Amino acid sequence: MFNIDPFSLFLRFLFGGSAVLASTLIARTFGGRLGGIFAAFPAVYLAAVMGLSMEYKGSELLSVTEQLSKGALVGMAADICCALAASYFILRYGWKRGLGLALLFWAVLAPLIYLAWFGF
Repeated sequence: MFNIDPFSLFLRFLFGGSAVLASTLIARTFGGRLGGIFAAFPAVYLAAVMGLSMEYKGSELLSVTEQLSKGALVGMAADICCALAASYFILRYGWKRGLGLALLFWAVLAPLIYLAWFGF
């Protein structure tokens, strides 16, 4: 069903893992605010675009990159809302329940944003 190149998966793993490691090290060294900025680094998006560039060429690459970018915009908007919700819920309910509620909020909000923005 899915034909994903192993090298493309490796790129996603490498970029995503490196971004998590970097944001953790920066947060421990310089504080959570600066670490949080790096936690939002679009590593997975960049790896996905690079992977698409290996699988598609020309106008087909532009088309699939545009689709990916639209989804990324929705995801980023939902991530901002999730971060705001997490800061509220974690302070109110503790980190475990607060994080769970914030992720649930994201899971409901992201499809709603997509449908409102792009329709079906």
